Amino acid sequence: MPPLQSAPDRFAGSEHKGVRRGVRDWTELMLKDHGFLRLYWYNLHCIDEMMWRSNQPSPSRVKQAAERGIKTIINLRGPRDDGGWQLEAEACVTYGVSLVDFTARSRAAPTKEMIYGARDLFATVTGPSLMHCKSGADRAGLMSALYLLIHKEMPVAVAREQLAFKYGHVKQAKTGLLDAFFDAYEPFEAKGMPFFDWLDNVYDPDILQDSFMSRGWANRLVDDILRRE
Repeated sequence: MPPLQSAPDRFAGSEHKGVRRGVRDWTELMLKDHGFLRLYWYNLHCIDEMMWRSNQPSPSRVKQAAERGIKTIINLRGPRDDGGWQLEAEACVTYGVSLVDFTARSRAAPTKEMIYGARDLFATVTGPSLMHCKSGADRAGLMSALYLLIHKEMPVAVAREQLAFKYGHVKQAKTGLLDAFFDAYEPFEAKGMPFFDWLDNVYDPDILQDSFMSRGWANRLVDDILRRE
């Protein structure tokens, strides 16, 4: 199944077509999805003039994004039916922002299908755009790095800076698989091998997954205390 899905069709068939779930949606966003932690912490950063990254936006932040000129919001959490997604989709319709669902993973070696999907997304999306996951640390970091590496043709050393502790990314945890992915390509880049040649002919997600070792304390921090996805 492709990781990219157009959100408007899903929204048109949701419960918001006829019956508003108002209180339930806000309860799920604020409590189940820990939205109260994002009331003042947006983890919002500009990658370049056409791409931003952040954590899960509330409806008011969707409005702010539209006022800044954002044309498309890319939800890296994939298609969902919870209150956070419903409110985001409704706000995008209200403020004239396109919403695109794209599935990225934070604790698994990136698949070739996902990377090609990211390439196609960057080539076709209407910008300026805002990419987000739940916390804006891991999946947003992965996709921001891929955006710079694939779309802007920046060196992997520059792209990898999008996976940094200042964004909340912890490379010692299972999420460090994302760092390991770019580390694996770097020596081949130094030899002049184009990224997609390496991806097609050298990269093996299973080998990368099996060879990576995370730290117990970091997993407890990310999974149990911060409760990242």
